[in-house]
Amino acid sequence: MVGHSTKPPEMPSDSEAPERPEFGEYSSPPCFMHELDPDFVSPKIERRPSEPYASEVPASDWPSVRRWRKETRTALIERRVSISAQDRAAWSARIGQALRATLASASGILIGLYWPFRGEFDARPLLTGMREEGARLALPIVVEKGRPLQFRTWSPGDRMTRGVWNIPIPAEGEAVDPDVLIAPLVGFDPARYRLGYGGGFYDRTIASSPTKPLVIGVGFALARLATIYPQAHDVPMDIIVTEDGVWPDTDQP
Repeated sequence: MVGHSTKPPEMPSDSEAPERPEFGEYSSPPCFMHELDPDFVSPKIERRPSEPYASEVPASDWPSVRRWRKETRTALIERRVSISAQDRAAWSARIGQALRATLASASGILIGLYWPFRGEFDARPLLTGMREEGARLALPIVVEKGRPLQFRTWSPGDRMTRGVWNIPIPAEGEAVDPDVLIAPLVGFDPARYRLGYGGGFYDRTIASSPTKPLVIGVGFALARLATIYPQAHDVPMDIIVTEDGVWPDTDQP
């Protein structure tokens, strides 16, 4: 596995895309489904697409940061689901190429992926193809609110059941610790901190892993922010992949 041992910190709880027959129904990543805000389901957005998501929120003021994150999360998701089909296809192809280059050696690695939701990049076609090179895959399962995710081995065609909020999860399979974790980005900043859906599941999962996985945040460049106002419980991604490329540049010494 990649990384080092970590201890879990104390932390507060804070795409739509065409169906692919080979994978079945789309659903949500489990990091937030049982914590959805009503205005996430039916967002009322007045921001212009070019308007920056910046404010003078003091990073030490957690209640204000939390409000800012909620508003920014809703606005970014609205922008993401509004991407045209043409742009989505082109950007997704570039993300796929960059992610594939980042995962140059697939043999023997265990990759934790997510089930795409509300316009998120769909990594499943790429990653399932890497199984032919020796990669194994795992999907996340919500065990309980406030606890880390559990990952269970998965292959296309495996029997699925319904998890929290009807999320498709493997009906059986070994509980595993991924070597590489692909995390969906709602937002991200230059320090590689991730804005997720507010449940804290990914931060908690990374922090509690016996050996830290290589964590790759994946999303569209429109999710870039000046800062997410990181808190003590936030865990930065090791790598960010968007249609604009990979950061930090893994080809640089």
